[in-house]
Amino acid sequence: MKFDIIGDVHGCLTELKSLFTKLDYAWQNDLPVHSDGRVPVFVGDITDRGPESIETIRMVYKLVVKEKLGLYVPGNHCNKLYRYFLGNPVKERHGLETTIEEYKQLTQPEQVDVKQQFMELIESSPLYHLLPEANAVVAHAGIREIDIGKTNKQVASFVLYGDITGETLPDGRPVRRDWAQDYNGDKWIVYGHTPVHEPRFVNKTVNIDTGCVFGNKLTAFRLPEEEIVSVPSTMPYIEDKFRY
Repeated sequence: MKFDIIGDVHGCLTELKSLFTKLDYAWQNDLPVHSDGRVPVFVGDITDRGPESIETIRMVYKLVVKEKLGLYVPGNHCNKLYRYFLGNPVKERHGLETTIEEYKQLTQPEQVDVKQQFMELIESSPLYHLLPEANAVVAHAGIREIDIGKTNKQVASFVLYGDITGETLPDGRPVRRDWAQDYNGDKWIVYGHTPVHEPRFVNKTVNIDTGCVFGNKLTAFRLPEEEIVSVPSTMPYIEDKFRY
């Protein structure tokens, strides 16, 4: 089986569609389908900050849950939206406010439908995906080798938020350790979460969040080919959002 692992979309649906076209997917019933049966895998954070979070939810839901043509793992932004839909108290900032604004523009029946779709997407998807056919693991913010196969609270925190120190940056973002430097496993760890100018390869890990929503590009990592494919962003470029 062959996979196209897609970095953080953040509501950038135009770029997502362009990426699928560049990856040689054809459009059938408004969904991307590859003639070779390739499987798209979303690395999480499909919503927030970008212009079309609701339509992105609808597409990913149809692709992953309804038609079973793709795979998905949640990111920290996905987790926060899920908690919002559960009715839990969450702060509407760091991008969540853009998705909520879109959501509130919908009719009541549409809101019910989108909420149900997103919650089903989250609840039917694993914390991270093991892809034995490609000798890979897809986890939103990465995963330590010793934690592969585990799903406890500590692993969930790492997978969703990265290797956080407990400290925060001036803008409120958590300080994260560069866990990939210590990874010595033989499986590919494909992740996103931290925007980088170019796909960042460290040991057998690759960060493919190339900051589409911050004006850089949207990236896919193809396995088993180990090939990078990207499309440029249409969003304004914000330099200070990139770590590397």
